[in-house]
Amino acid sequence: MPELLYEKNDAEHYATFTMNRPDRLNAMGGSMNEELQIALHDFNNDRNMWVGIVTGNGRAFSAGADLREMSDRNTRTAEVNEAYDKGEIDAEERARRLFQISGGGGVGPTGSLFQFARSPKPFIAAINGLAVGGGTERAIDCDIRIISTEAYMGLFEVKRGIMPGSGMHLMPRLVPVGEAMYIGLTADRISPAECLRIGLVHEVVEPDQLLPRAVEIAKMIAENAPIAVQGVKATAQFWRNLFIDEHYQFSGWVNRIVGGSEDSKEGPLAFAEKRAPNWQNR
Repeated sequence: MPELLYEKNDAEHYATFTMNRPDRLNAMGGSMNEELQIALHDFNNDRNMWVGIVTGNGRAFSAGADLREMSDRNTRTAEVNEAYDKGEIDAEERARRLFQISGGGGVGPTGSLFQFARSPKPFIAAINGLAVGGGTERAIDCDIRIISTEAYMGLFEVKRGIMPGSGMHLMPRLVPVGEAMYIGLTADRISPAECLRIGLVHEVVEPDQLLPRAVEIAKMIAENAPIAVQGVKATAQFWRNLFIDEHYQFSGWVNRIVGGSEDSKEGPLAFAEKRAPNWQNR
């Protein structure tokens, strides 16, 4: 069974991307990201596709990173960085090993969490259920967001001893800085009404109206000249992504310290083992 369902409506010029790991709350692991990259390549190069819709199968939009995989990845990353610090490997070998650990991707500007923003075509996030961590980041990577009354959003990473990926790069560009700080520091659950209040989503709808409303918006966009629509997106994305690469470079050293800490290994492991974490502040 594909972990990413890609369906094109040629007559109405839109495609639907459905994350399809319902048993794992559509966590971003397994083969999903690879399948998404293949689908996006087709979508971006299909001149008949003008708008994309992103949603999830089951009761979740996406629970974000697969924490079991993340715990293992953080441990391996820390081992590589330690070997580099001790002089056991050089910078080139360190980069090669980290690239392998990340699966050749990552969460920076060229990684999987910026793929919808980097597409020249507009994307609508139809948030059908919980969207936390990387799930929230995937939603805010889209251009328009609508949310079900049964869904919620949030950046839960600090509960797991890790840092948000693109979340704290993009969130302050979408909502007031104080709201972004509240979301990032408290790891609170953000209700649909609160998402609407702070401008994180465009609209709140009943569950059975979510996809029909997303399709309605997609059709409204597709009625317009594709080149003009892409021009609007390009202009808006230029502002949203201004200095984003520098932002990632700045946070890289911070994330290396946090990501190499004992707490960054303990948090995901404790969550996977369904127990309270034992923070060591190191």
